[in-house]
Amino acid sequence: MRYLDYAATTPVLDEVVEAMLPYLRGTFGNPSSVYGVGRDAKKGLEEARERMAAAAGAVPSEIVFTAGGTEADNLALKGGAFRARSMRRNGNHIITTAVEHHAVLHSAEWLEKQGFRVTFLPVDAEGVVDLDALASALGPETVLVSIMLANNEVGTLQPLEQALRITREGSRALFHTDAVQALGKVVLNLEELGVDMASFAAHKVGGPKGSGALYVRRKTALEPVLHGGGQERDLRSGTPNVAGIVGMAVAAEIAAGEVPEEAARLSQLRDRLQEGILAAIGGVKVNGAGAARVPGTVNVCIDGVEGESLLLMLDARGIAASSGSACTSGSLEPSHVLMAMGVRPELAHGSLRLSLGRATTAEDVDAVLEVLPPVVERLRSIAPSLSRKATPAPAAVARR
Repeated sequence: MRYLDYAATTPVLDEVVEAMLPYLRGTFGNPSSVYGVGRDAKKGLEEARERMAAAAGAVPSEIVFTAGGTEADNLALKGGAFRARSMRRNGNHIITTAVEHHAVLHSAEWLEKQGFRVTFLPVDAEGVVDLDALASALGPETVLVSIMLANNEVGTLQPLEQALRITREGSRALFHTDAVQALGKVVLNLEELGVDMASFAAHKVGGPKGSGALYVRRKTALEPVLHGGGQERDLRSGTPNVAGIVGMAVAAEIAAGEVPEEAARLSQLRDRLQEGILAAIGGVKVNGAGAARVPGTVNVCIDGVEGESLLLMLDARGIAASSGSACTSGSLEPSHVLMAMGVRPELAHGSLRLSLGRATTAEDVDAVLEVLPPVVERLRSIAPSLSRKATPAPAAVARR
């Protein structure tokens, strides 16, 4: 099988498995316990915190371990919004973008039901957030801004430094970024970047599923979402998954150390794949190609093709890919990211995301370029009724 869905998940690295095994066997204790096996687990937990912090350019005390990126996003938005509102009597305004991961979007929508007002910022045709809209939306009631660093579907990198500067000039709001797709793909130094919170997930960088982290800048106050034993500085109660946390830290350390070399290699493979698709297939639109992107993501819309059928035929020929984000790949609704970018719905239904990673080779790219054109030709021949009209899509608008 040719695996080209690294943005969905990654194979666990051998080094990660080896690091985790002791905490699944001999060193199995609860890190809150005072006896030896518990102290050993606690030591492993804190060493992992140090390694994770180093990989992200933070200090260990700023790392809060969670059960994944989704929980980290929920803690950032809900915890940040509720605490900020309690500290500021009139603060009930949240700003995010229309292209965020659903963990952020659905959290924001839930917060609307709790009395918060949410602005969903529009993006341009490349998926880049409208910074003028951000500046206009900020006000004295704004308590939280959440703008992702790297988009999970099209790979677009957001101008986070500019967005953060605008936010700081226009409000006292907390600033969160979903950095799940950025770790191991771009150089990260959260201390220098200056965000208040950043979310991470282990399984995007060769770590185990079910482990994540939220960077919480010192002196940033959050309301806990989970209540219980008070672990993780009372921000995330529950017995820590020490094995998973250790695995995440090792994976993050490896991924961060490989960024310069891997970014160059994957950028070359991405460009080769993108150019090959455009040369071999007509009616293809590359999404986000005009903006800065993470090195390994190619997202295209193929006119006259339905995404689910395309994935099934590719799978039958040994190619693993996705249509939009993995979390919504079972949905027949067009990608909310592509819709926000102004892609017409019938074209968005034919989206294909090919994402490259650590084990991707030139042979994998060549295999896709050999298989994809005849698959598209076959699908177009059996579904001629699919629209190929170039009708313009409505512009994305901010929702309040």
